[in-house]
Amino acid sequence: MTDFTSEERHSEPAESENARDRRPLARSTASAALLTLAACGGGGSTPAPTPTPSPTSAAPPPILPTALEASRFLAQATMGATRAEIGKVTAIGYDAWLAEQFDRPRDISHWDWLVSNGYAVPTAMNGTAGFDPMMWRQLIVGPDQLRQRVGMALLEILVVGVEGIGGSWRQFAAAAYLDILMDNAFGNYRTLLERISTNAAMGSFLSFLGNRKANPATGAVPDENYARELLQLFTIGLVKLNNDGTVQMGGGRALETYTQDDVTGLARVFTGFTLDSNDSSTPDRLRRPMIVNSAQHESGAKSFLGTTIPAGTDGMGSLRMVLDAIFAHPNVPPFVARQLIQRLVTSNPAPGYVARIAAVFENNGSGVRGDLRATVRAILLDFEARSDANSTIPGFGKLREPIMRLTGWARAFNASSPSNSWAIGDTSSSSARLGQSPGRSPSVFNFFRPGYTPPNSAIAGAGLVAPEFQITNEPSVIAYVNYMGALIVNGAGDVRANYSEIIERAGNSAGLVDEVDLLLTARLGASTKATIRSAVDSIAPDGANGPLNRAYAAILLTLASPEFLVQK
Repeated sequence: MTDFTSEERHSEPAESENARDRRPLARSTASAALLTLAACGGGGSTPAPTPTPSPTSAAPPPILPTALEASRFLAQATMGATRAEIGKVTAIGYDAWLAEQFDRPRDISHWDWLVSNGYAVPTAMNGTAGFDPMMWRQLIVGPDQLRQRVGMALLEILVVGVEGIGGSWRQFAAAAYLDILMDNAFGNYRTLLERISTNAAMGSFLSFLGNRKANPATGAVPDENYARELLQLFTIGLVKLNNDGTVQMGGGRALETYTQDDVTGLARVFTGFTLDSNDSSTPDRLRRPMIVNSAQHESGAKSFLGTTIPAGTDGMGSLRMVLDAIFAHPNVPPFVARQLIQRLVTSNPAPGYVARIAAVFENNGSGVRGDLRATVRAILLDFEARSDANSTIPGFGKLREPIMRLTGWARAFNASSPSNSWAIGDTSSSSARLGQSPGRSPSVFNFFRPGYTPPNSAIAGAGLVAPEFQITNEPSVIAYVNYMGALIVNGAGDVRANYSEIIERAGNSAGLVDEVDLLLTARLGASTKATIRSAVDSIAPDGANGPLNRAYAAILLTLASPEFLVQK
């Protein structure tokens, strides 16, 4: 497949470098500029037919993307663009870049990072020490950026939050779970379902670890938590879907996918699951799949969704039969496809977009169902994702998640942590930080729901959804700007950005703003650029701190701009 690109071409600013300084930006100038920025508002002819090449004609070389097109692509495919990755995409094209990323191995697993950095010690067993630096490090400097982005998307669909895991060594339990998502991000969804269903962190988070069969004497019944969420959130959803993601209706109402009886029957399968060892002196058992205690497993027949597991089937055999049956459900392709599109590209994908991706999920071209590599490639190369025209359509795109706002800044300006401590920490506070932190979802429903619509809003009036707005309000936006303003200047611990290249452009406000735009948004409008340039020009370009303060202003105001906050 040749690379898609628009007809519009863009020039690319020159590169440069200089020494770095980190003295504070003048607050009055930045505040006034932010207020000014906040007040801003954020049929072609029929083409000629393409001649049919003769059988001996050589295929034309792919049209390579511009720097701005590459930056927009990387906003969808990574945790943030860098100058180096923009250069690579413009040199080899989208498809070749994806192929490289698909084949790139992880540099280190989350689990091994915790071990190598000294967290597998008794003093760390009763908390989450090491978890946050483990997460931020891979998201910011991991070279396998497509895997990081897809892994984070999967974590927001197949949710586990570290604080919701019980017992000791919670950071290691979460690391083992995250490694499953990362290692299988380009594998098969059916395989992924089995691995999370036998993972200790998931067993604890959704309370089927130690789940027992029914006890007629006491009236106790199996916990239904995982059975319900496996259906509702991980595979088929609440209502029947057409292959384009639209809801199937009957009698004037949406048709439900399952009943309470289905949940009750399915819950009987998830009984008897336990850790394979009683040794809690090390975290090692949390990395291994759970086993089934046959004495606590329901051995009778189990029925759900028209499928019956025969009596006497062992626990693992029952699990595999269950997952095979659910995986074959017609809802799975559109249900998973739509959510992956939402996480990577746009909150409101057109039915045709969902249908095309669902078709790839259903059959990768070689008869394989659930191929995530093929599905992700199709999502990112689809014409709806690559069309520059979509960036002007109000209903296209998504509110950029707070986590990705931070990683976008960190990656654009080559943030590093010389001590490897990555002391950014828990950024969940919505009053003082981002309102979201990787791996710290408060519930299985993630920080936000895929179908959330802000009530009494223009978005609701247009019949659209905006999931990320569920954690967005005036206080959270103010907290985000204040937090990022401090982070840009002061860093966090020894986490610091490297502004040596960007301050070389500080003397020319137009060149400075264009470069920041390329790295962070690739779509600043003329009005927004003029506002940011005005703020930059109000800061003297000379003196020891002038260039750096001008760079601070350009970066912070771009991070606060509507064009950055909304990924197109």
